[in-house]
Amino acid sequence: MSMQSTVTEIFDGPPAKLADTLPGVHELIRARWSPRSFSSRDISDRDLKTILDAARWAASSNNEQPWRFLVARKSDAAAFEKLLNLLVPANQAWAKAAPVLMIMASKRTFSPSGSPNRFAMHDTGQALAHVFLQATALGLHAHGMAGFDAERARKDLHIPDDYELGAAVALGYLAPPDQLPERYRDGEISKRQRKPLNELVFGADWNQPVSSLISSE
Repeated sequence: MSMQSTVTEIFDGPPAKLADTLPGVHELIRARWSPRSFSSRDISDRDLKTILDAARWAASSNNEQPWRFLVARKSDAAAFEKLLNLLVPANQAWAKAAPVLMIMASKRTFSPSGSPNRFAMHDTGQALAHVFLQATALGLHAHGMAGFDAERARKDLHIPDDYELGAAVALGYLAPPDQLPERYRDGEISKRQRKPLNELVFGADWNQPVSSLISSE
């Protein structure tokens, strides 16, 4: 079975969520999206470890691997509530259904020298992208969140000062959108949008197009 057919089979979202990309973009990228409607179905230990191991193999400056993931499963009620209560109420309203919550942190300095690592959050973002894509490959979904109390998270989760807080993440299987608060339901089925390449990709001067790439759009 080809990778393309495998990903098509595991894509369980509304058709509008399958990204309308240029031909040749990998099916995992097309199938990845960020739902809010999560099932209470548990994630196996094996799948959760696989997703986190995918993050472990992200690229990083000087192989520092600055990312850290704090993980809480709903099966551990105290830990789950601890992370859930750090989210803003609007995110709590839907993330409470997910079986796994995570909060990311990124080490600000290089371990050998203690010098600032200005690529730390960039590299941690790469690790999160691996989480998203590996979750998609396993028939799961992940939704990153900026809406949480980072200062309280630092205190409650005992995160050292040398670590910057990144995103919170809800991870799980998809559920029908009708379980969501009404204000979120349309977003679960509406078409995904992205800016055109000519707004995102420049040549050797800022805001100047790469004519060989953009003119054929």
